[in-house]
Amino acid sequence: MISKKNFAKVSATLGAVALGVSATATAANADTIYTVQSGDTLSGISYKFAKDNSMVNDLAKKNNIQDINKIYVGQKLIIKSDGEIQEYNAQNAANANVANNNTQATQQQAAQPQQAQSQASQSYTSNASGSEAAAKAWIAARESGGNYGATNGQYIGKYQLSASYLNGDYSVANQERVADQYVASRYGSWQNAQAHWQANGWY
Repeated sequence: MISKKNFAKVSATLGAVALGVSATATAANADTIYTVQSGDTLSGISYKFAKDNSMVNDLAKKNNIQDINKIYVGQKLIIKSDGEIQEYNAQNAANANVANNNTQATQQQAAQPQQAQSQASQSYTSNASGSEAAAKAWIAARESGGNYGATNGQYIGKYQLSASYLNGDYSVANQERVADQYVASRYGSWQNAQAHWQANGWY
């Protein structure tokens, strides 16, 4: 049998627990708009929100992503507080209860060194012309559709260069410079690189 004094303690404890759960549920009930950053992968995004890879297939399915290894910088996703993933569009954004949970601030701080590097290397003109320029454009179209922001695992940008080659500088000028250097050192010309790509499906 519980005395009145013990009953009051039990009631107060249960009430505090109930309020704590309620407060936690209220704080967690906010949607997030996530903007894909350079170097992101679906599994990485899943890990940020679910602490595992459980969201990868939902991310791909709900955002019409055909290849789970290929997402684009700047792509926006709404991740609802219940774990539901929606493609970002004006209607979803207007209806979303968006939480600005320092994700954007953290992403901006991380991007600042990269922006400083890209500003330092924004001027580069490729020497490729004529059939060399055509071969270079052909490879870019096959690798990324000509998108400087394309990512596929460790491969970044218009020419899908390894992130280690780009040394954290994903600027247009650096991508062009590194692509020219890579092709010159490995194949000798863009035409040779194109021939290799046509024979093997990669360069």
